[in-house]
Amino acid sequence: MAVRALRGAVQVEADEPDAIIEGTTELVAEVMDRNALTTDDVISVLFTATPDLSSEFPAVAARKLGFHEVPLLCATEIAVPGALPRVVRLLAHVETDRPRSAIRHVYLRGAQALRLDIAQ
Repeated sequence: MAVRALRGAVQVEADEPDAIIEGTTELVAEVMDRNALTTDDVISVLFTATPDLSSEFPAVAARKLGFHEVPLLCATEIAVPGALPRVVRLLAHVETDRPRSAIRHVYLRGAQALRLDIAQ
């Protein structure tokens, strides 16, 4: 079994707890679904949020989805001028038999603009 890293991002509507939880829930669910994963496959997840999102921890959404035994960490993205606002990103480390070429990274809503080369 290999360890692989999965990337993803979602742009949320507003700096409101419900918006952050909703967007992060959608992102995590899509990452899990598109890569046929369960929480037992997940080693850890690092969430980042742009500096304009501070009303809730994105990891709260993962906990609500059952990530109770998975180490989760939240951090703030670098405040780069002109960067896409209101974005939650994730970097998940997982155990999977999938080759690197079969990993599906997930970019949702406005965050698709971040990685047009791999957004689905």
